[in-house]
Amino acid sequence: MSIINSTNIELIHPDSKVHARRWKILAILCLSVFLVVVDNLIINVAIPTLARELGATTSGLQWIVDSYALVFAGLLLACGGLADRFGRKLMMQIGMVLFGLFSAYAALTETTGALITARGLMGIGAALVFPGTLAILIDVFRDPVERAKAIGVWSAVSGAAVAFGPVTGGLLLKYFWWGSVFLINIPIVIIALILQWRFVPESKDPNAERLDIAGFLLSIAFVSLLVYTIIEGPHRGWSSATSIAGFIGTAVLIAAFVWRELNTEHPLLDVRVFSDMRVTAASSSIAIAFFSLFGFTFLVTQYFQFVRGYDPLESGLRTLPFAIGAGVTSPIAARLSLRYGSKRIVPIGLLFMGVAQIGAGMFKANSAYFGPVVGSMVLMACGLALVTSPASESIMGSLPREMAGVGSAINDTSREVGGTLGVAIIGSIFATTYSPQIVKLLAPFKLPDAAQSAAEQSVGAAFAVSEQVGDATLSNAIREIASSSFLDGFQVACTSVGAVAIFGSLLALRFLPSRVANVKTEVR
Repeated sequence: MSIINSTNIELIHPDSKVHARRWKILAILCLSVFLVVVDNLIINVAIPTLARELGATTSGLQWIVDSYALVFAGLLLACGGLADRFGRKLMMQIGMVLFGLFSAYAALTETTGALITARGLMGIGAALVFPGTLAILIDVFRDPVERAKAIGVWSAVSGAAVAFGPVTGGLLLKYFWWGSVFLINIPIVIIALILQWRFVPESKDPNAERLDIAGFLLSIAFVSLLVYTIIEGPHRGWSSATSIAGFIGTAVLIAAFVWRELNTEHPLLDVRVFSDMRVTAASSSIAIAFFSLFGFTFLVTQYFQFVRGYDPLESGLRTLPFAIGAGVTSPIAARLSLRYGSKRIVPIGLLFMGVAQIGAGMFKANSAYFGPVVGSMVLMACGLALVTSPASESIMGSLPREMAGVGSAINDTSREVGGTLGVAIIGSIFATTYSPQIVKLLAPFKLPDAAQSAAEQSVGAAFAVSEQVGDATLSNAIREIASSSFLDGFQVACTSVGAVAIFGSLLALRFLPSRVANVKTEVR
């Protein structure tokens, strides 16, 4: 497989009916991607309820959240290869059916273990759906200018979905039982399936040969082991034998995957595409952007609930400026990238995200919402849009249309691994400041060992301890100390992640090519 020259791209889909309804197809694809991205975060606001209703431990709650991300990320590259070979629409529809069925199963579970299993099975469906959305978009939109605009819309929806997850979850939990956060998926799945069947065209690699089974299995193994090691790193310790073994094992599996793909006639992924910096630098930029985004979301939702005292719905609603900012900026980012090139736009986006993170680190308990809080969220959203639209276009525009499924999977895997790493690392950085600080501040109160230990684990646990003590003065003191310690950890974590984003901006400026060669288009 070789990277194609963009001058050979036909500007109109050969099927005139498909071309005529291309924007309708985009809307259907966006509905599908919105569903699977929202489910990444919708469960977060239900954690306190699940702890109470299912009696889930801290470890159990973690895996209710992370089992979806682990399976989703682990299967993306493999599912992208399946889509290219057997049909992107077919794989997407199979994924939607599985997603709907396992959502129903999740809603009806009664134990922590069953819910963890259900969430993992939902991840299988999501991994089948996600690569197909961007791959079909690339096949339908042949004109590079329209394709960039379409990717901008796709990026806007996937970015906004991150903010809508907590809003949707909070709204459902306010009026219904916790299973509603899963049952809401079913009518959306049914609508999406009908629309996909009626309007979305099938596409696949016409030259696909037999499936590279070894590459397929190795891709699942190395991504899954990497994500698992990242998830467990904060709990086992980054320097523990388990974490070190996990990273070494990942490196060995990646080496085996690369060797296999270079030495087989029909690879799952032609790894030589990474010699093109449009692919490597763009996918790295996406990973850094989602590292920053997920870390930001992880901390800001806790800031709203524990420091500001908002309930889940109120917290979710206060993240809407992010969704609006991403939605407005993504289509503009696509046009700017066409006019000025991704080398100029992507670094600005990462710089915006870095500044937004550092600004968020300055939040106080009484910071004005319509001021620094909204300002940081909007700047973060604009930065994300300036990265994802141009970088996704850079990746997809660098690969043959026949490889669109795998190209989409590269893009999607970068997002998931970057996001997972962001939550894990920012959580670790936060804990290194929060825990010693709250220990020091609570020491004069001489709390029972169990209460002291619980308060050290998280700000949520500290607030729970404050509710269990009988003395109102002591309760208020514990809450104030927990909030103060949280803000100390919040500042250090946000500043650290902001520095990573700014460093990523410099890397993008250094390594992203100025423009895609030989594309002569007029920005309309």
